[in-house]
Amino acid sequence: MRQSFLKIFSVFLLTCSVLAQSMLSDKTLMGFSAENSTRQRVLEQKFDALLKKENLCQWMKRLSARPHHVGSPYGKENAEFIASLFKSWGYETNIEQFDVLFPTPKTRVLEMISPEKFTAKLEEPNLQEDSTSNQKSEQLPTYNAYSIDGDVTGDLVFVNYGIPADYEELAKRGVDVKGKIVIAKYGGSWRGIKPKVAAENGAIGCLIYSDPKDDGYFQGDVYPKGAWKNEFGTQRGSVADMPVFPGDPLTPHVGSIKGAKRLALKDAPTLTKIPVLPISYSDALPLLRNLGGAVAPENWRGALPITYHLGGTSAVKVHLKLEFNWDIKPAYDVIAKLTGSERLNQWIIRGNHHDAWVNGADDPISGLVALMEEARAVGELAKQGFKPKRTIVYAAWDAEEPGLLGSTEWAETHAAMLKDKAAVYINTDSNGRGFLGIGGSHTLEKFINEVARDVIDPQTKLSVLERRRARQMVDGSPTVKKETKERKDLRISALGSGSDYTPFLQHLGIASLNIGFGGEDGGGSYHSIYDSFDHFTRFGDPNFDYGIALAKVCGRTTLRLANADVLPFEFTNFAETIGQYVKDVLKLTETMREETDALNQMIKDGSLLAVQDPKETFVVPKPKTNVPYLNFAPLQNALETLQQSAKNYQTATKDKQISPEAQKQLDKILMNTERALTRDAGLPRRDWFKHQIYAPGFYTGYGVKTLPGVREAIEQRNWKEAGEQIEIVSKTIENFALEIDRAAKLF
Repeated sequence: MRQSFLKIFSVFLLTCSVLAQSMLSDKTLMGFSAENSTRQRVLEQKFDALLKKENLCQWMKRLSARPHHVGSPYGKENAEFIASLFKSWGYETNIEQFDVLFPTPKTRVLEMISPEKFTAKLEEPNLQEDSTSNQKSEQLPTYNAYSIDGDVTGDLVFVNYGIPADYEELAKRGVDVKGKIVIAKYGGSWRGIKPKVAAENGAIGCLIYSDPKDDGYFQGDVYPKGAWKNEFGTQRGSVADMPVFPGDPLTPHVGSIKGAKRLALKDAPTLTKIPVLPISYSDALPLLRNLGGAVAPENWRGALPITYHLGGTSAVKVHLKLEFNWDIKPAYDVIAKLTGSERLNQWIIRGNHHDAWVNGADDPISGLVALMEEARAVGELAKQGFKPKRTIVYAAWDAEEPGLLGSTEWAETHAAMLKDKAAVYINTDSNGRGFLGIGGSHTLEKFINEVARDVIDPQTKLSVLERRRARQMVDGSPTVKKETKERKDLRISALGSGSDYTPFLQHLGIASLNIGFGGEDGGGSYHSIYDSFDHFTRFGDPNFDYGIALAKVCGRTTLRLANADVLPFEFTNFAETIGQYVKDVLKLTETMREETDALNQMIKDGSLLAVQDPKETFVVPKPKTNVPYLNFAPLQNALETLQQSAKNYQTATKDKQISPEAQKQLDKILMNTERALTRDAGLPRRDWFKHQIYAPGFYTGYGVKTLPGVREAIEQRNWKEAGEQIEIVSKTIENFALEIDRAAKLF
């Protein structure tokens, strides 16, 4: 019965999709006249016909054939190979070199001294089923880049995911990490947050392991039988304090070019304060199995065959010794340009990185080969006579993995030029099989929804937008389901950090998008030697169908932005989103006030202590300061101004055309709207991050904080700063609304 219903439902969805596609084929595209919309759709049909899956497979095999981390011989070979292809496709191409700090390990020792002797293997074995896993002489060992050197011995404490709330829980249970070594699970936050918070709490060392509950046999069959991480797989990765600033730790705010002033290593603020090392769950198991102390809270427990304890009782003592080669290495960015015919000083920039921790078939080559095939097809169209209105720039970044170094150093070096010329930055990274994911500037939300409606999902034959909509209707929360049903456009996510859009969006104020498919390709290979061609072609996107789908989505995005009569920015969706962010911070303070009052009352009347097991240690926390009533009126007034300006622009532009000269003026204003959301002084305690609407969280790393100055001041209970940031963000939103008003006056 269920199977029959699903078949009928699938046919219904397919029929709706076909009808929708037919209707859309006649629809005027955002930013285009009706006549130019028709020309653009014809161009996109030609573009689609040029795409070839075999190219993606061939290039991935070539690019992932050997390890190609920053400064490696094969990394340079890959950059030169990519550049040679771009040149053959007709692009003006060059390789820009930056000299960046990239440490590699020379000593890695992890030992359990008591209650038994154990030395961690710290090695991923080669597998017969994985043809590149045996390249030991070229592979980077398992380590965390930008950990400091250290030789420490101490008791071990299990800290769950190692985020601030976990240390609050430990304090209630009488567990102090001061002078001790902590072991944290990967997940819950970005890896660099774990040693940062551990050091703030007095720890002297940090271990990070992948628990099989999050990334291993609990999720599915492990590699090589299945996609998931096996017992020896280990996640390499940077632990630089990127929420302060990304890029070369020695050259904040300036490009790491010849002659650049560099900080001394001891003065580099984004290096960790304590040594940190990633390990497999095979190496973690003996350590965790021997821990004593209280049993860990239920939601802390993983899937290893042990009872999880907190430790901190001298039951387990470990020795961690790390030494690094603190070398300056060359990074090679490939920059390819197709100059525009009319607005050559307006740039559409499309990027994906090419470096990897080891072979990197999934991360980043799966996204890179889609970009390359997209660029090849655009180049072929150019040879047939196509000329974009605006200049298209393709970039293959180096040194993304250690901390967005290649893109950040390029953006910092060319900051003035990019502020003048860059209209939009479009980013991809890893790509897989499944559902379309989009994050970015909400001024582009309506536009990217339109693009996604025009690309067909290779498995279901729905549009990639409708397949994503279906997933939200089936798997979303009640709130998400309701909104998905009622709202025409699907929301795109706000961007935090973790890929190469960061310097463009959050430092320079360039409207940006981050796009990729996934959700049905498992996990397990991330930043390990098993991120290989063999793994990807078995479990990632075996036929490269979604690589082609990504090329179609990003190709349309790039071509429409390059060819539009006016840039397809839209502000009502942005205003609605800001409205939601304002509601969120108001609700945050209300929730904190209620929770604070309730906690303080339970502390005062003794009920918090009364419900604890007397046989277990429990330390009653100190009462928290009361949450004051902040003055959100400036923010609410600014929001109302923004919403009115957005409506006025929508009314002014509806079904209206303006002269080519006015279009150029309008484009310049539209480009500057995202710049208006930045502030030269940046965010509190991290002036590199200038965007006032989106930023990576100070204690989340990759995870985004919206209205970050206000939100984080509230979360940190800094009420004076919260009031100051409300004023700053309100003025920022008002300035943005003024730019919209300027644009509306051109009609």
